[in-house]
Amino acid sequence: MAQDRQAALKELAPTGAVRVAIAVGPSSSALWTIRDPASGKPRGVTVELAGALGRHLGVPVQLVEFESSGEIVKAVDADKWDVTFVPVDAERKKVLDFAPNYAVGESTYMAAPGTGITTLAEVDRAGVRVVGVEGTATIRSARRTLKNTEAIGAKSLDEAVDMIRTGKADAIALGRDSLVTMAQEMPGARVMDEAFHATGTAPAVAKNKAAALACLGEFIEAVKADGTVNQAFKTAGLDESGVAPAGSRS
Repeated sequence: MAQDRQAALKELAPTGAVRVAIAVGPSSSALWTIRDPASGKPRGVTVELAGALGRHLGVPVQLVEFESSGEIVKAVDADKWDVTFVPVDAERKKVLDFAPNYAVGESTYMAAPGTGITTLAEVDRAGVRVVGVEGTATIRSARRTLKNTEAIGAKSLDEAVDMIRTGKADAIALGRDSLVTMAQEMPGARVMDEAFHATGTAPAVAKNKAAALACLGEFIEAVKADGTVNQAFKTAGLDESGVAPAGSRS
């Protein structure tokens, strides 16, 4: 067991600290963190999980901020981070290995105020301007499922939200938990009841790090079982029903 732990530490914290890649944006979700207005530091589910992982490993945590999960994945070979927590999809499995899910959720659309859009079918019409965050699992799925229009890729979630607010887009593709929070701050906006994508969000490492992956699997199942993940959702104002059950994989 001591050898297993040392092997995991070598892969998860090669610099002496575990460098955790997080996405920072304007709305909380199982993936997205927000910036605390008082401290300026990010807070959210992945920040809580990063702290728990550091305690589990007995090493300091270094948060590495990115504008989206797509940017995190693009940096996998740049030696900027050791572990991350991102939605699972087939494209990412080419470069990342995933532990079990800690969250499960849907992606859908939020229509901008005044558009009158109420269904997925109404989003998928010629002339409807859809925006998503480039490089994410959500925008890839939106592009696969949209037949009559296409999704514009924004560099960051802040940019995508700004396009909705300023009338440059009619609908935004994102995880439902983020959209529900966002709609509360945008009177007249409507989140679609239907979804076009469903997947899990899970801890991930670069390919061929078997010891790290085994350690992350044990860790994530433990923090689901002891209520840590549930509490992180609650603190972030998210519905705890989004916490993945034991053994869940995507």
